[in-house]
Amino acid sequence: MRQDQKGLTLINSMMVIAMIGILTTIAIPPAYQMYEDAQAREQVVEAMNLLDGVKAPISEFHASNGRWPTNAEFDALIPHGNGKYVASLTPLILPSGFQVTAKFRNNGVSPGLVEGGMGRTLVLATATGQKWICNDSNDPENGLPEIVKGTVPPEYRPAACR
Repeated sequence: MRQDQKGLTLINSMMVIAMIGILTTIAIPPAYQMYEDAQAREQVVEAMNLLDGVKAPISEFHASNGRWPTNAEFDALIPHGNGKYVASLTPLILPSGFQVTAKFRNNGVSPGLVEGGMGRTLVLATATGQKWICNDSNDPENGLPEIVKGTVPPEYRPAACR
């Protein structure tokens, strides 16, 4: 009497496991990179929120005093100059305006926000206190020629900062 085989043989099972392993090896690196990129974009949002919080106090200070705040005055105006991913907000008075640089932490952030062991930077600047530009706009009409450019790659920045 002959009995029909039901199920997979050992060889068939090993082939299925090998194919799953190969597919996993191919699929995981791109998926992990997409995850890291999404994480970096979320962390840049924190920097943008901190920089957006600087606009009104700095604009009001400039309108009231006719000049840009010194580092000490900036620290008094902006008491919370850091965040979970942002190590510091640094002001810089430019010949034709004002710039604030958000510097990311060296660790605890997405690898795309660290370069050479140092946190990358995101920049917000203004010539008048009314219109603010983001990161690296040195266009003579819309930007500031002497702006110190930020180092966050364009793919991580919000659309307004590309």
